[in-house]
Amino acid sequence: MKSNILPIEHLRRDKKLARIIDHVGEVKLRKRSDLYFHLLRAIVAQQLSSKAADTIWGRFIELFEDKDPAPKRLLLIDSEKMRGAGLSYQKAGYLKNIAQFSLDETLEYSRLKNKSDEELIEYLTRIKGVGRWTVEMLLMFSLARPDIMPVGDLGIQTAIKSLYKIDLEGKPLKEKMLKLSEKWRPHRTVACIYLWRWKDAQKQTLKK
Repeated sequence: MKSNILPIEHLRRDKKLARIIDHVGEVKLRKRSDLYFHLLRAIVAQQLSSKAADTIWGRFIELFEDKDPAPKRLLLIDSEKMRGAGLSYQKAGYLKNIAQFSLDETLEYSRLKNKSDEELIEYLTRIKGVGRWTVEMLLMFSLARPDIMPVGDLGIQTAIKSLYKIDLEGKPLKEKMLKLSEKWRPHRTVACIYLWRWKDAQKQTLKK
């Protein structure tokens, strides 16, 4: 698994972001080519804390021999067993949709790696239960695509509103976020990781 240290000097041109960079330190992206596996995990993690998601994911993969939820195995497993692992019926259905799509179409990295970000979003959101945000997270944290800007992510919205003193909601907020993030191109993925870490650090400070 290869890791790349991405350049951050470009992001330092944004003085507010530069202070966060100095506080957080170095950020790395790691590329993981198993799209099927990581798409399953992204669905399991939806609307859950990291701790809860890790627990349920661990229970889910224990349902399979060698902890391998291969598409054919997943399609055959009883949904009640998946419920027993902590998954809702809806999520269980979404996971099976991914397995079926993998067999009917493809989730092989070698056949998809040349698609652009938007092409991958259009392709993968054909799977029922997989939305734009889920694919954006996959692009950022599995494929290490460097210039993703998930304007629909509540954490990024909260961080940007706080850091840049923005009092907007909905579509106007998303438009402002896109405009503001233009200066971060082509490293918006890294900028967002800094914003997430800064927001989480702020939250921890408030708890103390």
